[in-house]
Parts: sequence; C-alpha cells; structure tokens
Amino acid sequence: MKALHNPYKIFAPKKRSSENFRHAKRQWKKHNHNFSFSNLILYLTVLFLFVPLFVVIFYSFNSSKDTNFTGFSFVWYEKLIFDSQPLWQALWNTVLVAVTSSFVATIIGSASAIGINWYKFKGRNYIQSISFLPMVLPEVIMGVAMLIFFSWVKIPLGLFTIFIAHTTFCLPFVYLMVSARVDEFDYSIIEASHDLGATEVQTLFKVIIPAIMPGIISGFMMSVTMSMEDYVITSLVSGPGSTTLPLYVYSMIRFGVSPVINALSFVLVLIICILTIILRKSLKSFAASR
Repeated sequence: MKALHNPYKIFAPKKRSSENFRHAKRQWKKHNHNFSFSNLILYLTVLFLFVPLFVVIFYSFNSSKDTNFTGFSFVWYEKLIFDSQPLWQALWNTVLVAVTSSFVATIIGSASAIGINWYKFKGRNYIQSISFLPMVLPEVIMGVAMLIFFSWVKIPLGLFTIFIAHTTFCLPFVYLMVSARVDEFDYSIIEASHDLGATEVQTLFKVIIPAIMPGIISGFMMSVTMSMEDYVITSLVSGPGSTTLPLYVYSMIRFGVSPVINALSFVLVLIICILTIILRKSLKSFAASR
C-alpha cells in the first residue's frame, strides 16, 4: 500500500480559537441559564427518556404482579437471585456474545480505520462506502442475509452464528468512532517518534493506539450496547440453547410481564451506571497523563 503524500499537510491540526472567541463563548454559557424554548425541549426529552425507566424501577419493588402498587417488597429480587436460572443463562449468553463480538469488531474496526484513513490503495473509496452498509441497512434484511449465508455454508445456528452476525453488525460503529479520532490526530507526533528511532510497530503500539484509545473504548462500549439490545438479527440467526436476554424477555412478555424483569432491569442499570462512572474517571485520568 502506498502512503498518502504529505500527510502532515493534509491532516494538519486546526488553529486554536482566538481569545476573543473563547471569551464570548464563556460569556454565552454563563448567561444562557434563563428559561427558553430549547431548555423546555431538553427537559421534556429527558423526561420522555427517563420516566419509563423510573416506572420500571418503582414497580420492581411492588409486592404484587399487578400494576397497582400494594406494598414495598424485595420478593422479585429474591426470585431473580434464587429462582431464575433460565434468565441468568440468557443473560450470560448475551454478555458472552456482546463482549466477544465487540472485542473482535473493535480490533478489526480500529485497524480498518487506521489503514483506510492513512493509506492510499486501489478500491479505498469502495471499501469506505460499503463499510457503512451494515449500519444503514434494516436489521431484518441483514438478519435474513446472514441466515441465508449460514445455511449456504452449512454452519449450525447457535451462539457462534450470533457472534459472527453481531461482529459484522458492530463493525461500522467502531470504524466510525475510531475514524473520527484518527481525523483529529496530530501527525507531528509520528514524525517525532521516527526521529527518536521508533520502528513502525513501536509507533503503532506506543504512540498511535494510546492517542486514539478514547475512540477505541467508545467504539467498544457502543458495540457492547448494540449487541446486548439486539433482537431482530439475533432471533433470525439463533439456534437451540442460544437464547439471549432480548429473546427471553420477549418470550416472557407474551405471557405477561413479570416483575422479575423489572428487578433485573434495575440491577443492569445500576451496574451500567457504576461502569460508566469508573470509565469516565479512567478516561479523564488517561487523557491527563498523555
């Protein structure tokens, strides 16, 4: 592959904003706390997104299965822990597929973002265009296409086929996140590493990857989220013994919503919030150390 000519000129860092612009921006943020139509839309959007979540959490402590609140109880959390083996198995399958497929998609997507953005080769524009197809195609079309492919190559449906389908589905999201980080990369750092005697491999693992690590982690987390909540593709490529959490929840909803699902939802939300706080602090510390 042939490297782009004068990459330092093409991807030169943007000039910093003037002091007057920064001062005006700070003043705008300072005086923009008054009530406005945009703030009203923001508050309504937040309520629309989070009120259903609070309702689910509230009813997870209901002592009855009905929608009427009859008393505060932990009975559904007890059933979740001690009497929900199929649910935990479905959750384990979901986490296993989400983590493994996201890990593979992150490696392939990150390498693709670096190679496609930094090198010029035949078919580069074509690859860039088709890379986003899994993201823009309806999930049912992609699921049917994957099902036909697995039937053609005679791969039995199960966790492995779900893993392949989710890896393919998550690739564009990782590529997009890492590409955005690569576009803002300061190429003078690479020139400095070569001047100090670093090889291409050393530059990749000690300079490039640490610099774009926030984009890689963001792509991985987005892939995990997309994989865990996917139902359409999973339902088409799953087989016996490969029930994931979305499939299990859907099968339970057909017979009525169980408060055990509400309890599990609250536990997952709590875990995700804790992980988000930890990752946020870790990324801030990582960025400050660079």
